[in-house]
Amino acid sequence: MVRVMVVDDHPMWRDGVARDLTEAGYEVVAAVGEGRQAVRVAGAVRPDVVVLDLHLPDLPGPEVAARLAAVEPAPRVLVLSASAEQEDVLEAVKAGASGYLVKSAGREEFLDAVRRTADGDAVFTPGLAGLVLGEYRRLAAQSGGPGDGSAGAAGGASGGRPRLTERETEVLRLVAKGLSYRQIAERLVLSHRTVQNHVQNTLGKLQLHNRVELVRYAIERGLDAD
Repeated sequence: MVRVMVVDDHPMWRDGVARDLTEAGYEVVAAVGEGRQAVRVAGAVRPDVVVLDLHLPDLPGPEVAARLAAVEPAPRVLVLSASAEQEDVLEAVKAGASGYLVKSAGREEFLDAVRRTADGDAVFTPGLAGLVLGEYRRLAAQSGGPGDGSAGAAGGASGGRPRLTERETEVLRLVAKGLSYRQIAERLVLSHRTVQNHVQNTLGKLQLHNRVELVRYAIERGLDAD
């Protein structure tokens, strides 16, 4: 059972989200209204996913996301916010959020986003994924363009860069294009679990923490190019 913590300063909204999650079979391990409280409680209840509102009374949402990333074990963070502003989305993702959903999303869309976040997908309200990928590409271009594109794969590691297998590199290229794990599994005729395992192995080799960081790594090395 996926363990979820809800963080929102509006009691009625917080209780409603927690109720929807419970009815859908998730285990709601905590529901809190402040950022500092969320970080403290997360260390005790060890949620798999934190559903986080950006606008809290004590700390900005991105700072809460960054602090949650330092919790051991770090939960995946799905932002659920009323804002779809570019600045809010990018700040949340750069702080470590795994996904971003606006509060106008329907119940089923939200519940599916929690499941996919728990599975390791980067989940965004339609249109926001392109925004994030575009920002990473812009930053990669500003830093001088992509690297050699090998990601330490197939031809061996260079300069101390970890060696990835051909399959890991193939999966990494599709991750960089914004495909979900299920889409990658269909494209490569693999099981969803096998794709997850490849991504987890790649994260470990590259010493990255989540799929969002992996996408940024791949784009910086030009692996999203056709």
